[in-house]
Amino acid sequence: MAPWHLYSMAVMYMLAGIMHFIKPKMYIRIMPLYLPNHKLLVYLSGVAEILLGIGLCFESTRKLSILGIVLMLSIFLTVHFYMLSSEKASAGIPKWILILRIPLQFFLMYWAYYYTTL
Repeated sequence: MAPWHLYSMAVMYMLAGIMHFIKPKMYIRIMPLYLPNHKLLVYLSGVAEILLGIGLCFESTRKLSILGIVLMLSIFLTVHFYMLSSEKASAGIPKWILILRIPLQFFLMYWAYYYTTL
């Protein structure tokens, strides 16, 4: 049986994905301008987070989901760097929080990668 904290991570990604459908405008406003069709990308990333979270719960899909999470978080770094690019892109979030989110992304990648040994 997998440790409880793996299931905590799975729930975290599923809830984060659901939020893309509950509050899509929040995600749309932080999308880099150079990306097309923001609404579609927000919904697709929400679906990805939900599916990857579910995939963590099953041994047969766990490693693929972990790799998907690491890839997804790597892609999301572009949004975090974009939000640091200007006052408007920051969506009103203080700069110190935006800066802290970058190492947090790397921690989340490590946390997911940790479970590749299960």
